[in-house]
This record gives sequence, structure tokens and C-alpha cells, in this order.
Amino acid sequence: MAGLSDIVQRLDQTFEIKNYGKDPAFSRFIPQVYEEEMDWKGIFEPAFTELFNGLMIQGESEVNNVFLAVFPTEDVLEAFIREGEPGDLLFMHHPLLMECGDPKGKWGRGFVPIKESLIDSVRKKGLSIYTCHAPLDYHPTLGTSQAMAEAMHVEITDRFIHDEKYGDIGVIGEVNETDTEELIEKLKDVFDIPYVDLEGKKREIRKVAFVAGCGDKTAWMKEAEDLGVDAYISGEIHCHIDNGYGRKRYEEIMTYAEHTKMSLIGVSHSASEYLVHSTLLKRWFEGEFEFNRIRLIPQKEWWL
Repeated sequence: MAGLSDIVQRLDQTFEIKNYGKDPAFSRFIPQVYEEEMDWKGIFEPAFTELFNGLMIQGESEVNNVFLAVFPTEDVLEAFIREGEPGDLLFMHHPLLMECGDPKGKWGRGFVPIKESLIDSVRKKGLSIYTCHAPLDYHPTLGTSQAMAEAMHVEITDRFIHDEKYGDIGVIGEVNETDTEELIEKLKDVFDIPYVDLEGKKREIRKVAFVAGCGDKTAWMKEAEDLGVDAYISGEIHCHIDNGYGRKRYEEIMTYAEHTKMSLIGVSHSASEYLVHSTLLKRWFEGEFEFNRIRLIPQKEWWL
């Protein structure tokens, strides 16, 4: 058991929540998505409505169990509500569901709000939710891309996609000589996914880049290719969001894929970021506190 205030303070310090200021993505998307849905400023914690990271919903003061997940899908929240005891904490990467689409199925809707009924159930049961987006992505030892490289046993030799405020989001490293097909089989096993999203060239591979989440930006891909990368591995290679923005991004990648010499491999947005929860973050919580249980909640479907 641990005190909620102690856990929140440790998380805030570890991820430097206040130093980061407003999350660049969710400071825009939360108001857009929730504005007409519910009184989000009255429901979420005051500090969260300013920073869009940190303690989002405050429950009871003593935490027996911690739950770890990526997106607030209905199945994830229902599992948390069903299994959580009053005071338990759910740590997530995202405060909104993002339907990114399935390369072999339906395109997604983009950002989707949490149902108010589920938020009500969380609050009534005295449960807490903490989310951490950009500070987790950019963390030098607990980052989402860092976890991808470590799980693939890749020694990091370089970092890229630099932000003056946040640092570097992408990582690069060497692998034992392999090829695209062999690498895909390993990725399917590590990320527990039925298939990948593949574009570009099939080739021999010695140098790889990892970008968790939405890596579907041609500028980032070009930067990796200029650094000698053979395979660019991300959560999303294509944006499969069913709107004008998504279709434009999709066409940009298809144009780039015709000319690149790299293998472009997507392992799903959700699966790419779940990995940090099941490895680095789980170990961090185990080392920092004593809980009855640390429960991972994987999504029923990785490609949404």
C-alpha cells in the first residue's frame, strides 16, 4: 500500500510534469473532443486541466494496486472498474482514445472521448487515473521508443527527432544482420501482434530506428534514412484516420515509400506504446513502491 499523494509526487518529479508545461498534443485535443461532451474542467483535476498530464481523476488516498494501460478503451476502463479496489490507480499514456485505423480493416475515427458513464463509475468507486504523454515519450531512460529498442535487444547508438524543449523522441541502433521478413517475425512476437503494416523495400538490415506511436511523418523517415537506417519501425507507418488530415498523410507516406530504400514497418500505435508499460514502467513501479499487485491491461485489439 502507498499513499496516492506520494505516488503522484514521485511521478510528477520523475517525468518533470511541471517543467514540460502544457502537453503540446492534448492541450489541443482534450478541449476539442470534450467541449461539447461534458464539463471536463469540472471533472478532471485542476492541475490536469492546465498541464494535460498528471493526476487526471483523484480517488481515495491509499493505493493497494496499480493498473497500467495505453489508451482508455472501453475494455480497458471496464476491466479497471471491475477489478480495482477503492483507491487503486490506473496509469495510462493517453487521456483520450485514438482510433488510428487498421491497415487490414476499417479506418479509425481519430480521437474519441471517454464515455461520461465510465468516468462516473471510476469516480464513484474512488479510483484514480494518472496520464503521462509527452514527458513519457521523451524520457531518456523510461521513454516509449527506449522500451522498443530494449525489448528488441538493440543497443542504442544514436538519437534523432530532436525538440529543443523535450529532447529526442527517436532512437537508432545496430542489430545482427537480418532481413525484412525475419525482422517482421521477431516484431510480431515481441509486440504480440497478428501482422505489421509494411511499406518501402524488403532488404538486408543492420541498422534500425524506433519511433513509438505516430511515426508517420516523412520528415522523420528522411532524417532516419540520412543517418543510414535500413528499417524504420514505428507504431504507425500510415495514418489510417478517416478524415481529410488522415488521407493527406496517407498519400504523403505512399509517395515517400515509392522512393525510400528503407523498410517501413508499423507495429500498431497501441502495441508500440504498451511495451513501455509492460517492461520499464512496471519495473519502475515495483522498485519505487510496494503494492499488492501491478496489473497490466492489454487492449483486446491492437489495431483500432
